[in-house]
Amino acid sequence: MLGLLPAPLRGVIASLLLGLNTIVCCTPLFIVSLFKLCLPFAAAQRLTDELMRHIHEAWISNNNAWINLLGKARWQVEGLAGLDYQHSYLVTSNHQSWVDILVLQYVLNRRIRPLKFFLKQVLIWVPVIGLAWWALGFPFMKRYSKAYLAKHPEKAGKDLETTRRTCAKFRGKPTAIFNFAEGTRFTEAKHRQQQSPFQHLLKPKAGGIAFVLDAMGEQLQSIVNVTIHYPNGAPGFWDLLCGRVRHIVVHFEELAIPAEFLGKNYDQDETYRLAFQQWINQLWQDKDALLERLRQNADG
Repeated sequence: MLGLLPAPLRGVIASLLLGLNTIVCCTPLFIVSLFKLCLPFAAAQRLTDELMRHIHEAWISNNNAWINLLGKARWQVEGLAGLDYQHSYLVTSNHQSWVDILVLQYVLNRRIRPLKFFLKQVLIWVPVIGLAWWALGFPFMKRYSKAYLAKHPEKAGKDLETTRRTCAKFRGKPTAIFNFAEGTRFTEAKHRQQQSPFQHLLKPKAGGIAFVLDAMGEQLQSIVNVTIHYPNGAPGFWDLLCGRVRHIVVHFEELAIPAEFLGKNYDQDETYRLAFQQWINQLWQDKDALLERLRQNADG
């Protein structure tokens, strides 16, 4: 068991296992994606989609295996019982570390469909994994600054167009769309800069969630609200590789999508936009209170 080895050695071995797993799984993934490109027929598309999904899940399962080998982390997971593999979900979570992604994949693998993250367009150039994200149909977003949009107003709304175009590909098949509502990882510096009204969270950006509801709200079973807490402090990715993450709390809450939020346009309907922002802010207030309770319980 890797847990008996010195932490730096565990980190090196885990890094090698992660790299090997990625190469082994990406090789068949790229082959299947070539067939998908060359065979634009409905039956072939369904078959290649199924094969790629199984490869994706195998990659996550292999990662879970080396995480388990690193040591006995204590997992506290609540609220998974109602989730169904055959349903579509919009999943959101607080964000503290790159470890969050592997935590979500660890807990949710084969309980719901593999999570599809919204990614910055530049990430498509990440060696190997960027191409894998593209093959798996992850939506890539190009974000524009307010200054750029002031000079190029024709670019306004392009993110929404990309979201709609991507989500259209998921119609008729179970899907799990993921969005970190805060848009970035929590740090004390960012918290101060934002003057966030929350104690443990950054301000949520409601637009990303609203765009998905606009594009495929009728297809979604519910919103899955996830709260991740690390009682020993938010770890870095190297901490995970070294097996130093000893206690992980993951709380799931399945929320019905309010009927008044379906079929609306976030960009153009100001009344809806304000109501949706208030709803998300209340969600974040409740999440902040939960994180404070979890912190106090850990201290106690």
